Amino acid sequence: MKPVEFSVLLKWITEEYAHGRTVFGIPECKFFKKTDDTSVDLLNGKCATPVGPAAGPHTQSTQNIAAAYLTGSRFFELKTVQVLDSLEVDKPCIDAADEAYNTEWSTELTVPQAFEEYVKAWFLIHVLEEMFVLSPNIRNAFIFNMSVGYDIEGIKSPKIDRFISGMKNASETDVFDKCQSQLRIAIIDGKLPGISNPEFADGISPDISSSITLSTMHGCPPEDQEAICRYLLSKKKIDTYVKLNPTLLGYGFVKATLDELGYDEIELKEETFDNDMQYSDAVAMLRRLQEFAVEEGRIFGVKLSNTLAVTNNKEILDSDEMFMSGRALYPLTISLAAKLSEEFDGKLPISYSGGASFFNIKDIFESGIMPVTIATDLLKPGGYARMTQIAELLEEPMRNIPAGVTDTEKLRELADDALVEGRYRKEYRNAEMKCDRKLPLTDCFIAPCTLGCPVGQDIPEYIRLTGEKRYTEALEVIILKNPLPFITGFICDHECTLKCVRNDYEEPVMIREMKRIAAEGGFDELLRTLETPKISQNKRIAVIGAGPAGLSAGYFLAQSGFPVTVFEKSDRPGGTVAHAIPSFRIPEWAVENDIALIEKAGVEFRLNSAPVLDIDKLKKDGFEYIIIAIGAGLQSKLRIETDTIIFDAVDFLQNFKHATDTLGPCGNVAVIGGGNTAMDAARAAVRLKNVESVRIIYRRTTRQMPADGEELDAALGDGVIFEELRNPAVFRDGVLKCQVMELGGKGRDGRRRPSPVEGHFEEYRIDTVISAIGSKVDYELLENNNIEVDENGNIKVSESGETNVSNVFIAGDALRGPSNVIKAIADGRTATRAIMKKEKVPGTFDTSPGQRIAERRRVPGTFSGQIDAKKAVLCSAGDERDETHRCLECNLICNKCVEVCPNRANVAIQTKPGIFMDINQIIHLDALCNECGNCTTFCPYDGSPYQDKFTLFESCTDFKESSNDGFIIFEEHDESVTTIRHRGQVRKFTGVIVPDEDMEFRQILELIEEVKANYGYLL
Repeated sequence: MKPVEFSVLLKWITEEYAHGRTVFGIPECKFFKKTDDTSVDLLNGKCATPVGPAAGPHTQSTQNIAAAYLTGSRFFELKTVQVLDSLEVDKPCIDAADEAYNTEWSTELTVPQAFEEYVKAWFLIHVLEEMFVLSPNIRNAFIFNMSVGYDIEGIKSPKIDRFISGMKNASETDVFDKCQSQLRIAIIDGKLPGISNPEFADGISPDISSSITLSTMHGCPPEDQEAICRYLLSKKKIDTYVKLNPTLLGYGFVKATLDELGYDEIELKEETFDNDMQYSDAVAMLRRLQEFAVEEGRIFGVKLSNTLAVTNNKEILDSDEMFMSGRALYPLTISLAAKLSEEFDGKLPISYSGGASFFNIKDIFESGIMPVTIATDLLKPGGYARMTQIAELLEEPMRNIPAGVTDTEKLRELADDALVEGRYRKEYRNAEMKCDRKLPLTDCFIAPCTLGCPVGQDIPEYIRLTGEKRYTEALEVIILKNPLPFITGFICDHECTLKCVRNDYEEPVMIREMKRIAAEGGFDELLRTLETPKISQNKRIAVIGAGPAGLSAGYFLAQSGFPVTVFEKSDRPGGTVAHAIPSFRIPEWAVENDIALIEKAGVEFRLNSAPVLDIDKLKKDGFEYIIIAIGAGLQSKLRIETDTIIFDAVDFLQNFKHATDTLGPCGNVAVIGGGNTAMDAARAAVRLKNVESVRIIYRRTTRQMPADGEELDAALGDGVIFEELRNPAVFRDGVLKCQVMELGGKGRDGRRRPSPVEGHFEEYRIDTVISAIGSKVDYELLENNNIEVDENGNIKVSESGETNVSNVFIAGDALRGPSNVIKAIADGRTATRAIMKKEKVPGTFDTSPGQRIAERRRVPGTFSGQIDAKKAVLCSAGDERDETHRCLECNLICNKCVEVCPNRANVAIQTKPGIFMDINQIIHLDALCNECGNCTTFCPYDGSPYQDKFTLFESCTDFKESSNDGFIIFEEHDESVTTIRHRGQVRKFTGVIVPDEDMEFRQILELIEEVKANYGYLL
């Protein structure tokens, strides 16, 4: 990471804006323009909007601070400096996938370099304000706040003393003179649109900062912190905030809060709390310092809060200890703010940071707390542009500025709400966002939702069409890969939502609901116009089982012209969906609509068929291919001591659909299990007139339940009682005795394993027990048909699902065990694809609206229009009829690595339509990267953009020291030389570069030419 010359930055912002209407990757639509002249008096200055980036990665370099200013920041807590400024920092140093962790402390630049960055940023902000008329009614109303650490000897050192003095008045420094001179020259040369008077440069004040935030190490004694504050207030004559730790709340409160909110994987050390300053000592220190500040005529307050030191148990960052921030810190920090505010009757100035975000910042501000600074939220997709929405949100409250004291009642209310509000619970976001594909060098746009869907639904496309009310077209996109749009529109496990980029904003798009709306809106027209395919193939195919796997296979085979017969042992198609899932989850008409679609495709159903499976007979009857889709029909037995009848959940649910008045469950009911079937059984039992109460008994925690979150919430809403960490042992005489469990170490699946608490049992008065612990495949039936099954229950199959018996395939739960609808549909497609490959028949089910998407992807301007406007806008799911606007259309553009890089080291390059699939390509700027790893965290691929994307190097030395594929352009003997490393091979070119036949090499050559032609400011 290398600082950029001020003159280069001036050229950069003007040329980048002229070419693409962006500055440091921030699109013009995200520039924040102050509409009035409101401001607050803060730290002896005017602040137009008292929010901005906290001391951290977003205030380390000039371009970072400038990007933050463009998007609405007007208060900048500059990254901490300390006398030890040549420390080696282990990388990566940031893990912000959910709550954030970091291991680096102060700026990674030397103190003199940091000072130069802050002076350059001071000048650049003045330039941006003038160029883009960002604050026409109130000028220069922004504040730089220094941050220093970590002990008094270091702060008194000549190095830090010069830094503080220079920040207070930089007029005598070389860098101030240099910036002023370079700015004046740029104005005279007409290089800065909107600025024509050279005297503008002379009017920029050298008084950069008159306030400071003291950031000490965890464990710093109160007497040391007080001594530093007294020194800063009296000797340096500077307004001072002292940053306090959340450990002031005490180990018991912090641990109980994090556990209650579901952060049970966070490991705390009690000695950390013992070694940190205690609350009573802090209060006494603050009272003394308040009085001392008044005597000195200075302002004194607190910064809340520092990060929370925790044990590093994630194996991502390379250190024993890491420091937590983000949404998990909000309930702690706001509780500390409320406690201190009450202690000081609202008269203690508070600067706030811990877990601040769009969703709470207005409340924090209206409590009288200011400024509010943000770090973790700006590390998420959307990046700096998240600040635009925040600044806009605060425009109206700024017109009714709170009094000079904090509202203790409002703060207490916020603190109490934070302990129960769902947004701050770990369960709110618990998804793995990565896919298992390697990050490509070029064309890396990707829709993670599509990859997360087992059938590869073109989700952004059908959501867009649904939003445009083009329902029939949307439904056509859906059934290209999924012939059960109604069933999946109601009960799909919607694995796509686990990958939705909106998880990194607030909550995923309601994808399943959008599918249902498209299905309902387009079904009648689609069924009316859909033509039944003609039989064009002479190979008869039998599908055994009319569940989702069998229906899927039958549909796609029939679409491709095969004569298909689906055999079903019951009186109607649909499998478990039709026979066992209650109507309060999926209505009968939804299943019937999907069956009508399958029938329209030409599938023949033979219902009430017996025997269920006889391969030899089917072959004798002329079926050349057989697909087994019989499900997992055998129920697992509950291992429990009992002399009482235990109801099976599936049998119970099947009966519930037909005869609720004659069912056996009554009185107090216990459902054993934690999956969706358990939720269905419990919710069905609640609806029986003879049932008094329903409990779900589960040996793990509620958070570890495999049931979908919404199904669990629905059960809670129906009045079901959850008993977690309980394992049934004995059921006799109306008493269910359960072993009390506790969570121990992690198992192979990553979950903490439950283990018995010796001697501890819980008893419940229970009349009926329903077992919902799962089902299994009828392996005996398969073996009777000569299908090989090993001793572990694994069926011998190829990748396509073909068994050891030639031309016999197996799909769905029969293959994989109890699973879900969408995976069963995928299995049906897989078997179908294999048959069509054998018969050399082109597959219609692998088509997609790719041409239409590709055409949109290649249209210049797409990325500066509607999609850019959606980026960084936080909005929770609401009315499902208006949900489509939340989709970020990742099938057209990703750019997450650009958005989340604090240093602007990943750049989007727009190329010409041609050999690229996408005109939007990414290059990495080696000179701006500090290898923090944040782009790795959020890249949807299994890759690291700072290592895997094509890289532009600043010098030959940098090129040689890196292993990245990339290029360097330099002058040698009065000629331009381009050196390229591609797939490990280094090639040096002088003059014109002739591409070889390698398509990827041709792409990177075009990328280089585009950089040279339109992005010269990067070179």
